[in-house]
Amino acid sequence: MHVDLLGAVLRDPLGMTGSALLGLVTVMAILAPALSGYPPDLYTGQILSPPSAWHPLGTDSVGQDIWSRLLWGARTSLLVGAAVALISTSISVIIGTTTAIFGGLYERFWMRAVDAMLAIPPIIVMILVAAYLRPNLLVLILLLSALSWPGGARICRAQTLSLLERTHLSAAATFGAGWRHIIRRHILPDLTPIMLALTVGAARRAIFMEAGLSFLGVSDPTMVSWGKIMQQALQFTYLDVWRWWLVPTGLALSLTLVSLSLLGFALEGAMDPRLDGGQRHGDTRSSHA
Repeated sequence: MHVDLLGAVLRDPLGMTGSALLGLVTVMAILAPALSGYPPDLYTGQILSPPSAWHPLGTDSVGQDIWSRLLWGARTSLLVGAAVALISTSISVIIGTTTAIFGGLYERFWMRAVDAMLAIPPIIVMILVAAYLRPNLLVLILLLSALSWPGGARICRAQTLSLLERTHLSAAATFGAGWRHIIRRHILPDLTPIMLALTVGAARRAIFMEAGLSFLGVSDPTMVSWGKIMQQALQFTYLDVWRWWLVPTGLALSLTLVSLSLLGFALEGAMDPRLDGGQRHGDTRSSHA
C-alpha cells in the first residue's frame, strides 16, 4: 500500500481544512508564551472583568487571564494527544505485527487480552483510576496510552496477515529473511498509511478524554486544561462572563477535534481509492445527465 499521503491530503478539501485548523491551534500552543501577556496562573488583581485591551477574553473568578489559560490549555491538549497517539500506535503496531507473524499461544494470549480490553469501556476505567490517583500529566498520558492500543492492534494484525500472503513476503521468508527484517523492510512500509490513521484517531480520542476528565474534576488540579476551564466557567453561567470564558474554550476544543476528524477522513480516502473512484464516477454520471 504505497500511497502519496501528503499529496492526497493536500488535494482533499477536507484534508486542507483540517490541516489549516490543526496548524492554527499548534502555532497558538507553541507561541503561547509570546501571545499571552500573563502567566496562566498569575493573579491579575481583576476578577470576572470583561474583555479589554489588557485582557482579550477578560479574567476568570480568581483573577487569571482567560486568553493566557486558553493558549496554555492548547499546549496541554496537543501534548497529551501527540504523546498518547505515538505510544498507543507503537504498541498497536508491535502487538499486531508480532501476533500475526508468530501465531500460536503468543497470538491467542494477546488477542484474548485485546478482546477483554475492548469489552470494558475505557472512560469508566479512566474515571475510576483517576478518581483515586488524581494523575499528573505523565501518568495521564501513560494511562490513556494503556487503554488506547487494543483496537489498533487488531487492525494491524489483520493487515499483517493479509500482507503475509503476498508473494514477495513468501519469497523473503523462503530465502531466509528473519522476522525483524520482514517487519522492517516489508510490513512497516505497507502499514504506514494505517499507522497514520491510527495516530490521528488516537490523538483525537486522547484530547477528548483528557478534556472530559478535567471537566469532571478527576485530573491534576494544577494542570491547565480546556476541560477544567469549561468546568469553572459553568459555575458562572448566570453572569455574562460565560460568553468570553466558556464559549471560546469550547470552540477551541471543538475546532481541534474537528480538524483531526477531517484529517482522518482525508486519510481514509487516500487509503481506499474506491471512495475517490466512486465520487469521480458519480460526478461523471451527473455531468452526462
